Amino acid sequence: MSVTTFSSLGVADDLVAALAELGITSPFPVQTLTIPDGLDGRDVCGKAKTGSGKTLAFGIPIVQRSKPARPRHPRALTLAPTRELASQIAEDLEPLAAARGLRVEACYGGAPIDKQIKALHHGVDILSATPGRLIDLLERGEINLSDIRVLAIDEADRMADMGFLPQVQWILRRTREKRQTLLFSATLDGEVGSLVRQAMIDPVRHEVGSSTQTVTTMDHRFLLVHDLDKVKVTAAICNAGEKTLVFCRTKRSCDRLAADLRHEGVGAAAIHGDLRQKEREHALHGFEHGSRSVLVATDVAARGLDIDGVDAVIHYDPSEDHKTYLHRSGRTARAGASGVAVTLMLWNQENLIRTLQKRLGLYVPIIEVFSNDERLKDLAGWEPSGVESVGRSA
Repeated sequence: MSVTTFSSLGVADDLVAALAELGITSPFPVQTLTIPDGLDGRDVCGKAKTGSGKTLAFGIPIVQRSKPARPRHPRALTLAPTRELASQIAEDLEPLAAARGLRVEACYGGAPIDKQIKALHHGVDILSATPGRLIDLLERGEINLSDIRVLAIDEADRMADMGFLPQVQWILRRTREKRQTLLFSATLDGEVGSLVRQAMIDPVRHEVGSSTQTVTTMDHRFLLVHDLDKVKVTAAICNAGEKTLVFCRTKRSCDRLAADLRHEGVGAAAIHGDLRQKEREHALHGFEHGSRSVLVATDVAARGLDIDGVDAVIHYDPSEDHKTYLHRSGRTARAGASGVAVTLMLWNQENLIRTLQKRLGLYVPIIEVFSNDERLKDLAGWEPSGVESVGRSA
């Protein structure tokens, strides 16, 4: 049985070498399916969840098919719903682009626009942008999209959720009609389906993974905790791993929990929409590179985060619906790695949790724990027992 390699997919030798230097030698399923069509210049519509490796699925064809651009006239464009994702795409593509002498820049709100304008005037070959900041640059006359040959739209479903699709369509009308479009989304119905029909020409469709696979590729724990012990339980779980992502419902509760965890000796930072961009980037950098082991986030702030090596996701405030649970939990057990999703429940939240489990098709016993419970040191190392479960059997 032959082994699929990047070379066998048609990736050029210099880019294969650049990938190998990054320790990337074997393509993920979404890359195996989509890269050949992308390199052939076809429009590609990919249904794939976060963490499946889709950035390189569209990034490799973009780099391989791009050429040096005129100042303020980039040749390739990626659109992302959040500043964090736009920045991360640029960071992921930069080593590949450098192998070909191509320049990559990220443009998003919350960062100094003058610096971005200066980069565009100097010349940007591949631009990674959020819709709002790109429209601002277009209206100022600082960028022209008439030379765009390849356009990638990432996380299209979240673009729709955040109300950005009208802005995306406005941007598309300012690009050349004869372009290649690569679109990736966790869902392809509703508004995203309309965008596909309007923006793409005879797209090749590929599907990798689904929300149900997100559920089955990780361990799930539902823990009954006591209000006064909840922070200490969270700290115990965090101390057992290298990277833990904790979700709270509000910005204020994020700040409060991060401070409480630091008081417990846990290296925690908060990320939410009220923070300045520099503070957000500092928190993310610390989490990605190990100076902070815990990131406490709101759902909105975490959209589009693509961070490897997250051991556990803690739903400090339980998800109110199954889609939120999937989006949050999908930050761990990514690209074949293991991970655990932990929901902390107070005594009056049982009905919410039972309803959530039913929608997810998860029937995991709810276990009462205290912060001195040895099982918190290795949540994936034991199976919840129905004998210990709270209330009626799930």
